[in-house]
Amino acid sequence: MTEITKVEVGLGERAYDILIGPGLAGRAGAEIAARLPGIRAAVVTDANVAAHHLDTFLSSLGAAGIEAVAITLPAGEKTKNFDHLQEVVDFILAARLERGDAVIALGGGVIGDLAGFAAGIARRGMRFVQVPTSLLAQVDSSVGGKTGINTGRGKNLVGVFHQPRLVLADTGMLDTLPEREFRAGYAEVAKYGLIDRPDFFAWLEKNWREVFSGGPARTEAIAESCRAKAEMVARDELESGDRALLNLGHTFGHALEAATGYDGARLVHGEGVAIGTALAHRFSTRLNQASPDDAARVEAHLKAVGLPTRIADIPGSLPDAAGLFDYIKQDKKVSRGALTFILTHGVGQAFIARDVPASEVMAFLEEENRPG
Repeated sequence: MTEITKVEVGLGERAYDILIGPGLAGRAGAEIAARLPGIRAAVVTDANVAAHHLDTFLSSLGAAGIEAVAITLPAGEKTKNFDHLQEVVDFILAARLERGDAVIALGGGVIGDLAGFAAGIARRGMRFVQVPTSLLAQVDSSVGGKTGINTGRGKNLVGVFHQPRLVLADTGMLDTLPEREFRAGYAEVAKYGLIDRPDFFAWLEKNWREVFSGGPARTEAIAESCRAKAEMVARDELESGDRALLNLGHTFGHALEAATGYDGARLVHGEGVAIGTALAHRFSTRLNQASPDDAARVEAHLKAVGLPTRIADIPGSLPDAAGLFDYIKQDKKVSRGALTFILTHGVGQAFIARDVPASEVMAFLEEENRPG
């Protein structure tokens, strides 16, 4: 049997395992039944994932005696809205699933966030299992219990904290990902090194090609990312303290996603994070918090793997600096109108910067958003 790596998210009585390795989709039913005996389940997926993995997954559940129904949603960020949330909740209730039953997210970050939110509010909270099928979801969104949907006013502004009971990260599923989606997920992997693991970032600089091609380096990169996130979540589950560091690159990135209307043809989430991460490092340099050499090093690595690093890399028109700033002001980290950014003193030295002057942000956006 292929060796599976286990990472525990230490939340006391609500602790749960992240299992990482190839072939886990085929073992999913047994792993879930061992932890949640006697459940029925609603599987939430999208059209792209269903075409590759749904039949195998449902067979695995059936072999373990888990009765399951499945709902397939359209793929893409635009699915994370109130209409599809209502559709999923109504599906769960129509299937007469009980509070002790489970909602299983089989998909990337969009499906995980939406299904998790539905699980958190249906019958005032049902059990939840994450089976992330994208690199981004395996290293980030499936771990930690943040669920939610987008609105016209910004990304992830409506949701709940609802921890899963189990995360099954089948690394073999990543072989069916389009290359662009894998690259986008890699932005979140690099982020963990840039927050507080400089040795991991240096390792990625040397080994990123092996991470992309698969094998042990890929599993190790995913496991190290999950360890980083699990430690942060265990310390600060509800993001009242240093868990906010996980949003490195996201304040700028979420604003850019909102500015494109969540059009995945123009910008997917990981690409927004990549540009946002590069922006955060350049902004830190502008505020004399970090060396320009560190910003250049980060940008060079993201470019090497094929990720965008500049606002100008986004195709099509965008709002001006004032328009982008309006989206930034909707960010969840804004508190009583004060702007909070995750900035850096250098590679692996991220910090929470509160009360960042709006004038500095505007001046930086005007500089970065200048045509040509």
